[in-house]
Amino acid sequence: MKNVIEIDGHKAVISFDPEIGMLRGEFLGLSGGADFYAKDVDALAQEGRTSLRVYLDLCAEKGIEPFREFSGRFNLRLDPALHEAAVTAAAAENKSLNEWVAEAIEVAAGN
Repeated sequence: MKNVIEIDGHKAVISFDPEIGMLRGEFLGLSGGADFYAKDVDALAQEGRTSLRVYLDLCAEKGIEPFREFSGRFNLRLDPALHEAAVTAAAAENKSLNEWVAEAIEVAAGN
């Protein structure tokens, strides 16, 4: 997956911040924020480990659940024409719209 790295079993999105000329990482799936910066990928991974450790320690100290819980449900708003096209594509594969969308997301997410 592009622009995603795994640090100690946790995924982070990586981007370049042109204002400061550094790479920026932000962990996904946390109940709060834990971002980190560095000039190169190796340093970014090390900063990520430090940021994650500080975040998890702070959560433990304050009794906060560090990770978001996902229900498996989300709402999606589409242009009506795209909605109709998706229903047609799902039906052509003899699938429900939910099954079709879930498979498309699974493929796109690389799972």
